[in-house]
Amino acid sequence: MLTRLKQALGMGPAVDFKGLMQKGAVIIDVRSAGEFQGGHIKNAINIPLNNLPGQLAKIKKDKPVITCCASGMRSASAKNILQSAGFKEVYNGGGWTGLEHKLA
Repeated sequence: MLTRLKQALGMGPAVDFKGLMQKGAVIIDVRSAGEFQGGHIKNAINIPLNNLPGQLAKIKKDKPVITCCASGMRSASAKNILQSAGFKEVYNGGGWTGLEHKLA
C-alpha cells in the first residue's frame, strides 16, 4: 500500500525526466489558469485537473506525458485519469518547481 501511494505521488523509482523530454514528452500542468500564469515550465500545456477528462483529445497518446501541479497531489490524480483513458507512458512529475529543476 505504501509503495502504491509513493508511486501515485511521484515518489517511486527515479524517473529520467530529461530523457523523457528527449523522447518528445509533453508536460501537462494541471493547476488552475491563475496558478499557471504565476509561473510554469516553458512549453508546458495548462489543462486544469477538473477540465482534463474533457480535454484528452488534445494530448497525443504516442508520446510520454509528464503531469505536474503545485505539490504532486493533483498531478497524481491526472496521471490516474490519463492511464484510465488508455495513455501508456504517464509520469507524475510532482510539483512544477521541483520538476523544472530536474529538467535543468
